[in-house]
Amino acid sequence: MSVEARRLAVLCAHLNPNPTLWYSDPPSSHLSALLCASASDTQNDNFQEDCVFCKIIRGQSPALKLYEDDMCLCILDTNPLSLGHSLIIPKSHFPSLDATPSSVVAAMCSKVPFISNAIMKATGCNSFNLLVNSGAAAGQVIYHTHIHIIPRKASDCLWASESLLRRPLNLDDEKVSQLATRIQKQLLLSDVCRNCKNENFCSSKS
Repeated sequence: MSVEARRLAVLCAHLNPNPTLWYSDPPSSHLSALLCASASDTQNDNFQEDCVFCKIIRGQSPALKLYEDDMCLCILDTNPLSLGHSLIIPKSHFPSLDATPSSVVAAMCSKVPFISNAIMKATGCNSFNLLVNSGAAAGQVIYHTHIHIIPRKASDCLWASESLLRRPLNLDDEKVSQLATRIQKQLLLSDVCRNCKNENFCSSKS
């Protein structure tokens, strides 16, 4: 099935969601519209051989796909925290969010309203968590950038910590001010480095 036909299937599901189509054992005819593309469907060569998401993008591993465009795809998580738990994945391999180009992050995030609305309608939810685990200490397990969309319902007790009283850090004004200054300096340095790289690139082309 062509990319255009799959997009049409997703749009139809968005307009007339049928939860039994997504979450019971669907017939093969329905699965064919959602299975990930074969290797011939993508022109991207920036892959990591041992990355499970790269294998899905290449069509070497199965996955239930909800959406695809030239930059990213969205699949159902195989170990969902809630019904409809999905992942938005870039088609190029980047190990973490901070290593992902801003244009790719923008492309992924721009699909969140469209995809999350479809997921909430299909699952009967009215809320969702948007989650990124970037780095081992943050709980990242698969080192290919991805965004979690986790549908939520009231009192679903998904995370026990949500029922606890939140305890914000007790920082004095001076420490907060110093932290803000350090972050601003890092942002400035990053901006200077990026501009230098762009200038060097332009010089090499001239």
